[in-house]
Amino acid sequence: MKFWDASAVVPLVALEKETRQCRKLLAEDADVVVWFLTPVEVISALGHRLREDSLKPVEFNRAKQQLATLEGAWSEVISVDRVRERARRLLEIHPLRAADSLQLAAALLTSEERPQGFPFVTVDRRLGDAADKEGFDVIGV
Repeated sequence: MKFWDASAVVPLVALEKETRQCRKLLAEDADVVVWFLTPVEVISALGHRLREDSLKPVEFNRAKQQLATLEGAWSEVISVDRVRERARRLLEIHPLRAADSLQLAAALLTSEERPQGFPFVTVDRRLGDAADKEGFDVIGV
């Protein structure tokens, strides 16, 4: 089981330089856990690429279909109150954006507050650094 940050899910559904490595990681272990708002973050990233013309409408639609398939197979952390509480602490000690603090807080809940050796997959360097400081086994793609 690995916790996947939204930044690592995007390359699973849209062609990016990290796509091959992310798909390889998924093939090795399909037991994926995400924060329940990850699909919203992924659609936001895809929409941004669509608006800047780096993603064609047909690719956007295909990516949404692939995302729906992933959603049917992964597990989601949905404990909003507990995640919010941890995210506040994380924002006080790490230079994270709010959404990233929620991702990391969800991962902490997934690891049952014992992140040592627990895999955390991300493309985001700043989030990866914070996850590493929290004790996760960061798989930076």
